[in-house]
Amino acid sequence: MLATTAAGGRTRKPIYRHLYFWVLVSIAAGILVGILFPVQAAGLKWLADLFINLVKMVIAPTIFCTIVVGIAGLGNLAKAGGLALRTIMYFIVMTLIALVIGMIVVNILQPGVGLDMQPSAADLKAGADAQKKAAGTEGFTGFILHLVPESFVGAFTSGQLIQVLVLAVLVAVAIGMMGERGAKALQALDTVAKIMFGVIKIVMYAAPVGAFGGMAYTIGTNGAKVLTSLAFLMIAFYLTCVLFIILVLGGVAKLAGFNIFKFIRFIKDELLIVLGTSSSEAVLPRMLVKLEAAGAQKSVVGLTIPTGYSFNLDGTCIYLTMGALFIAQATGAHLPLWTQIGLLLFMLLSSKGAAGVTGAGLVTLAASLVAFQNVIPEASIGIALIAGIDRFMSEARALTNLIGNGVGTLVVARWQNALDREQLDRVLRDPSLVDMDELMKAENGAAEDKKEKAGSSS
Repeated sequence: MLATTAAGGRTRKPIYRHLYFWVLVSIAAGILVGILFPVQAAGLKWLADLFINLVKMVIAPTIFCTIVVGIAGLGNLAKAGGLALRTIMYFIVMTLIALVIGMIVVNILQPGVGLDMQPSAADLKAGADAQKKAAGTEGFTGFILHLVPESFVGAFTSGQLIQVLVLAVLVAVAIGMMGERGAKALQALDTVAKIMFGVIKIVMYAAPVGAFGGMAYTIGTNGAKVLTSLAFLMIAFYLTCVLFIILVLGGVAKLAGFNIFKFIRFIKDELLIVLGTSSSEAVLPRMLVKLEAAGAQKSVVGLTIPTGYSFNLDGTCIYLTMGALFIAQATGAHLPLWTQIGLLLFMLLSSKGAAGVTGAGLVTLAASLVAFQNVIPEASIGIALIAGIDRFMSEARALTNLIGNGVGTLVVARWQNALDREQLDRVLRDPSLVDMDELMKAENGAAEDKKEKAGSSS
């Protein structure tokens, strides 16, 4: 378990030395640039894309090594299977709750009824692109085939976290079957993971730049028009996400023995990065380190967080049911309750693997509507409308996904008796006890020590 910095052994950092301060400043600057110079701001998206690509560059090897070390570290396959089963069951239940809440809210508020269907040319193109990507899906069989990469290297180059997860589980099981002979391989993978965390520490210095570019592009491209034309749907979606976090995740957190608001304060740096980049994937490596520092065992964090990025996308699930039923209402398609339930069950499957990448939610929504085009024949127009505000909704999706995965990890850790409650209480009371710079240094230092020991023994 990672150690936090000593409470009385260091001076608190001034605010300008914290990452969240510069990310917040960058977001504010991006909003101003987007409002004052919209044409120029529209060309700044590459800054956000560059930062996200830098993070994605190391995500696959980091997750692979972390999962393998985590599962193998459990000591036996039965224990690993129990952890995996509890994790998946929790994710399925939370996914169903999120989908049902989205369906209930959109049926009550009916934001699509009476809407003037006039998407712009740019929105029509974005909607068509999403449908084109969605057309490549093949339902249940396609989902199953998509779990397995075409090659070992393909799992790392495809950008699909779920394939990395499957490969990592197989490798972990194989190493576990080797017994003592697999110890050296496990040690090597642990060292690689620590090297990747060192790279991530360097990459995070670019987070404010990415947040600035992403926010400037969002405001400059969409402007006030998008903020007003479909405001009802956006407000309903944001409020639903907030209620889900406070009531559902808050209730789950309370049952697990911690406060949801204190937890949100604890991960504020990561939330601000997600707010600026609209991608929860950008902070996945930091969440691995931070939740371990909060008291969760490394083996639990290493399996639960990466799995959650494919199987526990609460914000995306709320978006899927609200978006699909909004489009049905806007196009005048009547969906009986049983049809809505069928759509919900289909989305329970299609939402898996829609990792925290910007825009993945829109493609998943389009894929679901393609499967139900016989009852929503004019879905393409509705998708074009959603595309116009998807960037704003993407932020709420990503934030909800991140909080949901963090809470889920601590809950599963508690179920496994793998959570240091005293440690969790300490860091939630005083988040400054967890200094990410110090933790990254500790990780790199541990890796160097292992190398020295290996060199001396040989």
